[in-house]
Amino acid sequence: MRLRRKRRIVRAVRKSRELHKVQDRTHLIRPNDLLLFCTFRNEAVRLPYFLSYYRDLGVDHFFFVDNDSTDAGVEHLIGQDDVSIWHTQGSYKSATFGVDWLNWLQRKYAHDHWTLVVDPDEFFVYPFCDTRSLRALTDWLDASSIRSFSAMLLDMYPKGRLDEQPYVAGQNPMEIASWFDSGNYTISKNHSMGNLWIQGGPRARVFFPDQPERAPALNKIPLVKWNRRYAYASSTHTLLPRGLNQVYDEWGGEKASGVLLHTKFLDTFTAKAAEELERKQHYAASVEYKAYAASLRDDPDLWCKWSEKYINWRQLEILGLMSKGNWA
Repeated sequence: MRLRRKRRIVRAVRKSRELHKVQDRTHLIRPNDLLLFCTFRNEAVRLPYFLSYYRDLGVDHFFFVDNDSTDAGVEHLIGQDDVSIWHTQGSYKSATFGVDWLNWLQRKYAHDHWTLVVDPDEFFVYPFCDTRSLRALTDWLDASSIRSFSAMLLDMYPKGRLDEQPYVAGQNPMEIASWFDSGNYTISKNHSMGNLWIQGGPRARVFFPDQPERAPALNKIPLVKWNRRYAYASSTHTLLPRGLNQVYDEWGGEKASGVLLHTKFLDTFTAKAAEELERKQHYAASVEYKAYAASLRDDPDLWCKWSEKYINWRQLEILGLMSKGNWA
């Protein structure tokens, strides 16, 4: 595992040559700042609310890698003092689906900072997030000597056709994609890496009904007190050293955890899925996007009679999808 981690770091160093600075505001970062890292392509419509949401949570500086967008996303980011931007025309797939680029930036800029790694359609929810800032959570994690914090990816979707309600820039996507599966999840342990493996929800139910084992993984570890010796191994699903993947209690108790509200399923999704299927830059020969394309021809309604409408983090805790553990 130590050798595997070193290889990940070497890959990151090599892939850093593909990154070109567009805007560098890293000199403004203070020692205890909370940092967010994100790779994106053609997400201009999502960026305004994304920035607003995470600034309200307490993120101090944003690191963006633009994977050769053709929309106005970069133009929107330029000029904002808490944003640093890199551009690359490199292959998302050959950069381990963006992991190598972000591993490099975290190694260079994030040592001894709490870092959050999320996509533009992911919104971090944690215990007491309605009354306590992200800084309060990281202060408690520091005091408890906890260096990594997990969050289950929870697919959100609208009631009705995906293209029924248009999404506009700056809008809270949960106003449209406000429903989720409250059950229908499986969980197992990956013994080699020590992490939990979660699958299910609407993507397994609708897009992989006959092969649920091929549905996307929903386990993530997006919040980490970073060290330059660390590296993500597979998206934010697993970390090295593998002790960072021990984000659950094996003895019958509960560790604090959060949720990433995943707002992929808006009216923009059909065009996005078609683009990604054409690019073939995603995991397992884009099998996930092939399933989307096959099902979207029938304009699926992801809502079902067991769907639950999102209210707040306390609802997610009651349903067992997250936990406040011993953080009171």
